[in-house]
Amino acid sequence: MERIINKNRKLSNIILKAAGIFILAYAVSLFLWAGYGPYGGIKGVYGTFITTVASYTVAPIKNAKIVDITRTGDKVSVGFIPKKYGVKTILQTTIDVPISNYSFNVPLTIAIMAAFFPFVIRKRIYAEALAILVFVHLLFVFSLEGEKLTTAFTTQGYEKQSNFTQIFWEFLWGFVDNMVLRFEPFLIGAYLFFFRNRQPEKKETTDTAKPKRTKKKRKRSR
Repeated sequence: MERIINKNRKLSNIILKAAGIFILAYAVSLFLWAGYGPYGGIKGVYGTFITTVASYTVAPIKNAKIVDITRTGDKVSVGFIPKKYGVKTILQTTIDVPISNYSFNVPLTIAIMAAFFPFVIRKRIYAEALAILVFVHLLFVFSLEGEKLTTAFTTQGYEKQSNFTQIFWEFLWGFVDNMVLRFEPFLIGAYLFFFRNRQPEKKETTDTAKPKRTKKKRKRSR
C-alpha cells in the first residue's frame, strides 16, 4: 500500500513539474514571439527568414525571378517575374504571405518542448525537433507560393495550363495547411515522447592486442 502511495505521489510530482514548466515557457515564448517594436518580436524576423528561403527555393522551379521582398507588420510580400520573357511584357506577380498563418502554433510547440526537457535524456533531439518545425514552415510557404505562381502565370499566359501541375500544388498546399500545421504541436510532442530515451549510438572499439612475435635467437655458426 505504501509503495502505491509513493508511486502516485511521484507521478503527481512529475505532472505538476511538467505543468509548471509548460505554463511558464508558454507565457515567456508568447511574449518573446509576438513582441513589440519595429521588428515585431521574433515572429517578424523568423517570418522574413522563412519566406526568403522558401521563395528562393520555389523561384527556380517555377522559372521565376524574385524582384523584391518586403515585410509590413504580419505580412511578407514577395514580387516574382517570369525569367524567359522580355522586360516590357512582364507583369509582376506579388504574393502576400501572412506569417501568422503558419506560425500561430510556435509558442505552444515551444512550451511542449520545454515541458519535456527534464525527461529527455539525449538533448540533441531538440535540434531535430526544431529542424522538423522549420521544415514544416518552409514547406507551407513553398507550397503556397508554388500554387499561387502556377495560377498567376497560367492566367497571364507565361505558363502552359496543366491540370496535373495545378492539382499537385493545390494538394500540397492544402495538405500542409489543413493537416500538418494543425497537428504541429502534437507531432513535435509525439516525436519527443517516443525518442526521449534514445541513447547515442556508441561505436564499439575493440582493441585486440596483437600477439608479440618472439624473436628467435639464431645461433651463429662459427
